[in-house]
Amino acid sequence: MTSGRSNTTQAARVIVVLADVMAAIIGLWILMYLLDANRANGLVEFVRSVASWLAGWSHDLFTFDEAWARVVAGYGLAAVVYLVVGHLVAGRLLRRH
Repeated sequence: MTSGRSNTTQAARVIVVLADVMAAIIGLWILMYLLDANRANGLVEFVRSVASWLAGWSHDLFTFDEAWARVVAGYGLAAVVYLVVGHLVAGRLLRRH
């Protein structure tokens, strides 16, 4: 029985870490965008492309006139959803066992 509990705890940790990493990448892109990071830089382009893929479902969800507001709202929503869903799923796993 301890092994099952341990596996569930490890799965919950993995889910939380993945959710946190995804939200951090999206948050980093929002910060880079707001600070007008050099998009010719390899790191900036990598973060942008990963964040764009992660938040693809929330692109153009909001139609603010200002581009920065669309980026903050669209990408920010994706980051919050990943955090909330990831932590809820992990918590549910831990409570079930």
